[in-house]
Amino acid sequence: MRILFMGTPDIAADCLKALYEAGHDICAVYTRRDKPVGRKQVLTAPPVKEVALEHGTPVFQPRTLRDGSEDANIRALAPELIVVVVPSVAMRSVAQQLRDLPVRSDAVIVSCTKGIEQGTHKRMTEILQEYLPSNPIGVLSGPNHAEDICLGLPSASLIGFEDPQYADWVQQIFASKTFRVYSATDIIGMQLGGTIKNVFAIGAGLCEGLNLGDNAQAALLTRGLAEMTRIGVASGGRRETFMGLSGVGDLIVTCYSRHSRNQTVGRRLAEGKSLQEILDTLGMVAEGVPNTLSVYEIARKLKVRTPLIDAVYAVLYESKAPMEVLTELMTRDPRPEMDADDH
Repeated sequence: MRILFMGTPDIAADCLKALYEAGHDICAVYTRRDKPVGRKQVLTAPPVKEVALEHGTPVFQPRTLRDGSEDANIRALAPELIVVVVPSVAMRSVAQQLRDLPVRSDAVIVSCTKGIEQGTHKRMTEILQEYLPSNPIGVLSGPNHAEDICLGLPSASLIGFEDPQYADWVQQIFASKTFRVYSATDIIGMQLGGTIKNVFAIGAGLCEGLNLGDNAQAALLTRGLAEMTRIGVASGGRRETFMGLSGVGDLIVTCYSRHSRNQTVGRRLAEGKSLQEILDTLGMVAEGVPNTLSVYEIARKLKVRTPLIDAVYAVLYESKAPMEVLTELMTRDPRPEMDADDH
């Protein structure tokens, strides 16, 4: 199996480790430098380059691709499977690089990125399809924190393709004794679940930072799941997808885990730090910040009711005090738990 892995050092080690655990030889790893320029590196999982070199895998970096010196080498590898784990803001440039190499038209591409593009609101598979229309493109999503996977702790995930034959094929590739993989075909719902949960993780961090207690956290996750499902179904996803690993599963781990970058953003906001200060010192990508803006805009376009998403948006983008937003949430008009759009 010839696998090309493209990922940034601070968010991709889990997927790479899972592939090695499953017994695969990765033909090449493409990653940027280990330490982001102008930011403090704070990693609790090993960098991608370190993991790759431990297994004797050649590593290419952006500068070598930009000047064309490695294009021929990657073309010669002719990867059958390409795994992409980059921040959502980088997906378009990565898709263009893959097109320009070029990669085989039958190479299967898996996006592990949880986010949507700002402005266009395109999902990651839509961006990849734009540049690589002939390639089968799918999604890996679920409660997959790198810190656990890199320690060899048991995890479960979901692989999705519109064509189930590709989902079944990639499922077998990723599966190992510590990484159980299920298959699905709802790539719309999978991607929206993986995106929207980041918004609620910021909310969970706010709850923890404000010492609001267990009941508040439980209410946030439960009502957050309802909002996630409303947006997902209105966008063409299937309701049952949000009850699975890429929906409620990912929501739980992101909201409760101390490894969550988005939860960290919420906690620090509750401590009174400014958003810019938090992002400058975080050292890693917190997809929930741009995701909140995009998800808020999508909800308004779809005319979907999302009071919790609106609250996180108000804290991030309108500089509202968290306690002021909490009071507004708690004093809204009473309503039934289940609306017509929740069935």
